[in-house]
Amino acid sequence: MSQKVSVQFGAFHEARRRFEAANSKRSPLHPGLSYTQYYLSGAFAGVANSVISGPIEHVRIRLQTQPHGAARLYSGPIDCIRKLSAHEGVLKGLYRGELVTILREAQAYGVWFLTFEYLMNADAARNRIRREEISTVKVATYGGLAGEALWLASYPFDVVKSKMQSDGFGSNMRYRGMRDCFTQTYAREGLRGFWKGIGPTLLRAMPVSAGTFAVVELTMRAIN
Repeated sequence: MSQKVSVQFGAFHEARRRFEAANSKRSPLHPGLSYTQYYLSGAFAGVANSVISGPIEHVRIRLQTQPHGAARLYSGPIDCIRKLSAHEGVLKGLYRGELVTILREAQAYGVWFLTFEYLMNADAARNRIRREEISTVKVATYGGLAGEALWLASYPFDVVKSKMQSDGFGSNMRYRGMRDCFTQTYAREGLRGFWKGIGPTLLRAMPVSAGTFAVVELTMRAIN
């Protein structure tokens, strides 16, 4: 978890700095990011994060959905990585579902960072205060709301990713790819099929996202 957060915020702030540098050349008095640029910075963070999250989540799903007892397929994470890679190679085996993972992460973290920055900037402008003066409670609240927005914007991609990463191999494979998975899910379950389990996900997302942004924001204030 800590590695993922480090990648997310590291990539976001790297993209943010590059946008600020480009903006300062065009308009030295107003180097701040537009909200489109906030989204793109978050999307870049998501794409960078997908390199890690794709295989990690694939292994987690395989371990959670495998049979118990004597029918177990994998003895642990390392055994799972080895067997997944042996099926169709690293890219098609371990990294199955990576395209939809990239789309999910780009959309999710684009919206995540955009929502948080919008709420923080709006609060500072409305109350005529500096960002650093926004209370910790508000920072956590805005972080929690950003977490809700993240999942509402990306959940259908996550459903398809999970289906692809729990699918069989060879003759037991149900989905030929991302597009086929979207098509079959809609044909069998309609739009509801893309939103199964959204309730518990939203309940979990708010406190996790609130804590993440509160810790990062307060840490950056302390460093600065």
